[in-house]
Amino acid sequence: MLKSKAVARCGLVLLTLWLCIQSVPINVDKVKTAPKQDKLDPPQSADTGLHYDRYLREVIEYLEKDPHFKEKLKNANMDDIKQGKLAEELDFVHHNLRTKLDELKRDEMNRLRMLIKAKHDIKAGNGNSIDHQALLKQFDHLNHGNPDTFEVEDLDRLIKSATHDLENYDKDRHEDFKRHEMMKEHERRERLKNMSEADRKKEEQHYEEMRKKHADHPKVNHPGSEDQLKEVWHDGDGMDPQDFDPKTFFNMHDTNGDGFFDENELEALFTKELEKVYSPGNEEDDMLEMEEERLRMREHVMNEVDANKDRLVSMSEFIEATKKDQFHEKNEWETLEQGPVYTEEELKQFEQHLANEANDINKKSVELEKQREELQQRQEELDTKKLGLKQAIEEMERAKTYGGIKESPATEVQHAPVVPGNIHPSPPAHQQHDVPVPGHS
Repeated sequence: MLKSKAVARCGLVLLTLWLCIQSVPINVDKVKTAPKQDKLDPPQSADTGLHYDRYLREVIEYLEKDPHFKEKLKNANMDDIKQGKLAEELDFVHHNLRTKLDELKRDEMNRLRMLIKAKHDIKAGNGNSIDHQALLKQFDHLNHGNPDTFEVEDLDRLIKSATHDLENYDKDRHEDFKRHEMMKEHERRERLKNMSEADRKKEEQHYEEMRKKHADHPKVNHPGSEDQLKEVWHDGDGMDPQDFDPKTFFNMHDTNGDGFFDENELEALFTKELEKVYSPGNEEDDMLEMEEERLRMREHVMNEVDANKDRLVSMSEFIEATKKDQFHEKNEWETLEQGPVYTEEELKQFEQHLANEANDINKKSVELEKQREELQQRQEELDTKKLGLKQAIEEMERAKTYGGIKESPATEVQHAPVVPGNIHPSPPAHQQHDVPVPGHS
């Protein structure tokens, strides 16, 4: 499942802290005095999908524990938030909490440094050019010029970064889904190229059958319409459609009781409609497409119902929407298979991008193979030199042992011993004359 629920559950704190962020309640303890505990429980809200999600939520939870800041938070409006007035209230936060915020920032700085180093090493190892500006953007949510203490600028940067990143989160998810769909089609076409004519026709026929089977589903009601909500009221809540009451419906599906439909609660209302089109066990149904459909439904309802654009639907906004003419319209919702997700030109560009990447990889592979051969040749040369050096050392050791004479002891010349009292040594054996022995002629 794509992270369609991630942004929705960040906390009502984010609604009151910075109203333009798409998020919902974080559960925090109600503290009337300076905090006594040093440890912060692990954040319970869902991941927002931001790379600094944990840092964001922990900062919010600590700030919520300060009575002064919490009071300012409750009365803040969007203009104050965007102009940085709320961030300035950090100067009045209790010293103990400021110390913990300093620790959070230092931990986050260390995490980012390791992250940047890892990305740098990976890119450098692959021979890819390194976009230093993109790497530095990882630090945009804090003041990296001051790595030790959490100051007003850090809170201001965190608010602005979270606002911007969360507002663009859905857009990024749509792009990810488009790439997913183009990759599927690209891989399908590549498979067809490697098939025989008969197998290709068979595969194309199967593909068309699956498309038709997927498109053959019951009518999908327009999200947020009277028919769609009454279907939930009847099938999900077990209530009589004739007794449909917007206020009661809202209270029943405001699962956390905060007086708002957050994105998670809103998307839960579309499950019945999505089940008409998608089933995990069906070959023809892609669950990533189902999540994209859910996202499209939620965005549609938000555009029609969320009057103040705070990314939440209040009870008053919901009831007001049920009084409009479009609430009673019977139009069917146009599902994904009824409209193209991408154009043929976009697919060509995507495939060209893949081809360029493959070409770069091939070039890099050839270069690496050449480097491997060069290294192997150098190793062989080094081994030869090493062997020669070893032999030279052995020769030197032998020369040192035998006083510089290279002949072995077995081949040395044997000299006749000198006899005491005899001035002249005996001549060699082959120069001596025979001496007559008495008794022999």
